[in-house]
Amino acid sequence: MAEKRSFLYEAVRGLAWLVCRTVMPVVFHDREKLDREAPYILIANHQHALDPVVMALGVRGRQVTFLAKKQLGSNPLAAWALKRAHCIFVDRHNMDMEAMRACVRTLREGKILVIFPEGTRHHEGQMEQIESGTALLAMRSKVPLIPIYIERKLSLFHMNHVYVGDPIPYDDLAAGGINAVSCEALNERIRETYRRVIADVKEKNHRK
Repeated sequence: MAEKRSFLYEAVRGLAWLVCRTVMPVVFHDREKLDREAPYILIANHQHALDPVVMALGVRGRQVTFLAKKQLGSNPLAAWALKRAHCIFVDRHNMDMEAMRACVRTLREGKILVIFPEGTRHHEGQMEQIESGTALLAMRSKVPLIPIYIERKLSLFHMNHVYVGDPIPYDDLAAGGINAVSCEALNERIRETYRRVIADVKEKNHRK
């Protein structure tokens, strides 16, 4: 299916590219891991309102779809703009089946879905409080689950480092049935992946 491209998305992405090349420089590590056939799910820790824009910059040549909390669409103008920027609104405190179906449909159409599994911004700790929907969606859709680690809260006039990891395996968990136990087991793999990445980054920084 041909990708339906949004002019608003490209305009925002172009502006973000300029900002992330000048006043808020962003450096991707192993970005080539995103140059793969879709569909897949991108997950990332969330510390700044511009994190979704950084995710969009990481994917070359494709427009991505974002999962966003429904409160962001409470204003009609904001809802109009975000929907045209490929946002799916979700009620993160309840099992939002409409949003889940929209996400599954997005992946079946061969697109890329961006999710922040913590559900909101967290400044203390990294990827410890995970909503259950990410694991459920991944195992139902059977697509690669690729982690991205944003090292720090995005800051002006500082180098901001973003690390792309290898897909998190979960076929063994799904083979035993998709349920609360297997979803929590995948959530723990996600946590452990980020613990390991954070430790590696800290070790590299220590050696500098």
